[in-house]
Amino acid sequence: MPFKPAAKNSEANLLSKEDLALIEESVNPVYLFGSGDRLWVNVYGRPEVSGKHVIGPDGMITVPLIGDVFLNGLSREEAQRELDKRLRQYFSSPHVNLGVDEYTSNQVTVLGRVATAGIQRFPHPPTLAEVLANAGALPILDKQATLTRCAIMRGREKLIWVDLKALLNGDPGYNIRMKKGDIVFIPDSSDTSIYVLGSVPKPGSYRLTPRMTVLDALAQAGGPSENAAPEKIGIFRASTQQAEIIDFAELIGPKRSVNYALEDGDVLFVPTSGLADFGYFLRQISPLIAVLTFGTNLTNSTK
Repeated sequence: MPFKPAAKNSEANLLSKEDLALIEESVNPVYLFGSGDRLWVNVYGRPEVSGKHVIGPDGMITVPLIGDVFLNGLSREEAQRELDKRLRQYFSSPHVNLGVDEYTSNQVTVLGRVATAGIQRFPHPPTLAEVLANAGALPILDKQATLTRCAIMRGREKLIWVDLKALLNGDPGYNIRMKKGDIVFIPDSSDTSIYVLGSVPKPGSYRLTPRMTVLDALAQAGGPSENAAPEKIGIFRASTQQAEIIDFAELIGPKRSVNYALEDGDVLFVPTSGLADFGYFLRQISPLIAVLTFGTNLTNSTK
């Protein structure tokens, strides 16, 4: 069914293992050193080769006596073994301890319509919600606008679109864990709109918000005007080139079974003289839908 009543998810829709493996970082991954991480090296009884270091852009630290040591991409255990191996060229039994003062290479970059765009650093793999919270993810120009989607760019070949509308509605399945180096892009929120046309006081475009329904849109447009004949209201869904005609009495009734959740690009039309106006409107806005198809939908909806 192209049109469904709005409903809050009571449980997360679990992704398959294959999908999770592609898009989500593990909860407790082995941290790999990268440029910018601040380390300390302590060799017992050897202050001349002990000290603090910052991994440079080339992935190296410079330790007195043994010179440059490449640590980029190594875990703490691997880095400690590498230092021990290099120090054994000069000392018979070096006791090496390696610690981390600050994790800075675990970076996620946030771009787009957020209050604070730029690089964020985390000591652990953050979730998408943590990244958005740090970025102050509210549109700068219009505080009434609502986030509905974002793109995660992972490397050069992977682009992941995430349904933020579902995340904001409380579905934790969309709160994926980020990977080091991810780029999160928040598109302009004005790209997500619905339209209310016909016999309403304020026809026009309205910003789509999470869980927005037909009644919500009609309320923003001022409801049916005095000249309206709202016994039947038409909905056109551009994304699927489909139309639905709903009964106004059912829409405002106690069950509200036809109070459908709206999607980006949906068009609501309130006629002034019955369904003939909606038929004319639909033929104008969507020449791809045949008159016969529209007649079939009309017949089915009035049974």
